[in-house]
Amino acid sequence: MTPAGLLCTSGHRFDRARQGYVALLSGRTRGHRSDTAPMVAARRRIQDAGIFDPVTAAVSSRLDPAADVIVDAGAGTGHYLSAALDTAPAALGIGCDLSKYCARAAARAHPRALSVVADLWDTLPIASSAADAVLSIFAPRNLAETARILAPGGRWLLVTPAPDHLAQVRESLGMLGIGADKLERLHDELADGGFAVAETVPVTATAELAAGQLADLAGMGPAGFHRTPDELAAAAQALAPGDVRVPVTVDVTLTVAVERS
Repeated sequence: MTPAGLLCTSGHRFDRARQGYVALLSGRTRGHRSDTAPMVAARRRIQDAGIFDPVTAAVSSRLDPAADVIVDAGAGTGHYLSAALDTAPAALGIGCDLSKYCARAAARAHPRALSVVADLWDTLPIASSAADAVLSIFAPRNLAETARILAPGGRWLLVTPAPDHLAQVRESLGMLGIGADKLERLHDELADGGFAVAETVPVTATAELAAGQLADLAGMGPAGFHRTPDELAAAAQALAPGDVRVPVTVDVTLTVAVERS
């Protein structure tokens, strides 16, 4: 790695964009949508408001402070990677995301974070056995690639929504439903991919949100692809008119997985 970008062992150079990230897409098109600039801005406002701080704390508490490399696969704004790097003071962080808007945000998230535009469904641009921890926070999962890049004894930290997550507002704001068997299916998937579940940690908290925050909460996720900002704002105002604040439950599960011996 150089200040200007990356060099590979074959002599290829990959320059940093002026916004601080490096684009390492293979060129193959899979048709996956990536987060837009308004979605990233909404997510940053929600994270800055502290609504998901209990999730951040749970993830950071399960990291080894002696870690050398932490990979956030689906890094978004870099919020969780930044907190992880604060926990591991000597670690390098690598944030991978398909969205260039996420990559721009993640590039500014922490002095020790490298931000990369990459397709999580493709071969990840990370050396085999290089990562002491991989984060998958509300993100797609590539079991084969995670197994390849994890160092022996490394941990995969996955955060998935539980059935009560945002239940008070999900339907009204056009957000995706959550299957009752989601966690069971995740654990089956991990077992099939050669991982063992070392720990399952429920994380629950309640926040009281005004209409603007409700619109951001929906707009930062898949609902942001399907509803316009005006539609989200109108739905949020209907839930929380004027100065009303609505209690909203954050209900997720942190799964700590390790490769099965």
